Amino acid sequence: MKNLLYSGGFGLERETLRVDAENHLAQTLHPFGDDNYITRDFCENQLELITPVCNSIDEVIASLETLHQKAEKILSEQGEHIWLYSNPPHFNSEQEIPIARFSGEQSFKQNYREALEKRYGKRLMLFSGVHFNFSFSEALLHQWHQEQKNAVSFEAFRDKLYLNLYQQLFLHGYVLVLLTAASPVYDKSLDGDGLSGAVRSEYASLRNSRRGYWNQFIPVLDYTNLHTFGEGIQEYIRKGLLFSVSELYLPVRLKPKGENTLASLVQNGVDHIELRMFDLNPLYPLGVNRNDLFFAHLLILYLAQQEEILLTPEQQEQAVRNHQNAALYYPDSILTENTLRLLDRMLVCFADNTEALSVIEYQKQKLTHKRFCEQIRSENFY
Repeated sequence: MKNLLYSGGFGLERETLRVDAENHLAQTLHPFGDDNYITRDFCENQLELITPVCNSIDEVIASLETLHQKAEKILSEQGEHIWLYSNPPHFNSEQEIPIARFSGEQSFKQNYREALEKRYGKRLMLFSGVHFNFSFSEALLHQWHQEQKNAVSFEAFRDKLYLNLYQQLFLHGYVLVLLTAASPVYDKSLDGDGLSGAVRSEYASLRNSRRGYWNQFIPVLDYTNLHTFGEGIQEYIRKGLLFSVSELYLPVRLKPKGENTLASLVQNGVDHIELRMFDLNPLYPLGVNRNDLFFAHLLILYLAQQEEILLTPEQQEQAVRNHQNAALYYPDSILTENTLRLLDRMLVCFADNTEALSVIEYQKQKLTHKRFCEQIRSENFY
């Protein structure tokens, strides 16, 4: 059972920008053709490296490194490289942000991005980050299902487990923002054309802040089951508040196997869960820290074993506020205290795993060190 607990499917999607030798946004066409693992996101100069499903954290990092090296080699041949930060470099105007071009059967992707431009503008779409995808192993899910000894089908059990995990991660996802925020500085060109110069923001993570990726309203959904969950999203689409399920800009997503549509999710069930709140870590060429991914996996395992919840509208709205608050350079102390308490509970939960304990302590030190520095600053030592 212990080995099964840590098994699963792991995937990474890393968004980055292509820049030229002077660190200006590249104005060339996407140079990777129809490569399914090296594609683009909103704009033509925004790369997205997508790993296949892997069996461990180390394997998925190795897969990302292979894609990164391939991309860098091709880019270097045309005098370009990968921008390592979540916030974009200086640009003169939105004309330097060409919408990703798709044609033929894929033309709907370009039409969707053009609709996003009208609703949000292009600047917002330049924020880049890392998405962490995870699925429990089938063997572990079957074992958990058998331990439940109830009459529900395996599929119903699986979907209920993922839906509860989704809510738990929505509620506690601010913890990952507190621990991995890495984009406090941005260029003034994000504020408007003709502006330039570095700005030390009030946010530690601009893309997770109120200025980042959020809908123009707070989506409130019914998490009773996948059908009520899907119907809530569909209602926002019918009202014109969302173009599709892909526009639901919450920090966590449930994904079906194969085509990512709402119908597929409701009809076929959940295949994996996606965490979308990670900044690119500029201290690492791949933009990711192994300990942070390992911790995210531990958090998933911990929250999956907690009691079932059913988020109220008020809790959902508070979860969004907490997430945005955690993106501040100096978030409310209550969020830090709650995170430290959660980390202590996780230390107990994973007491028999030496590596897990080390990773949790690593995360805890981030907060205790920051709190110490803030105390020194408040006491006017400098």
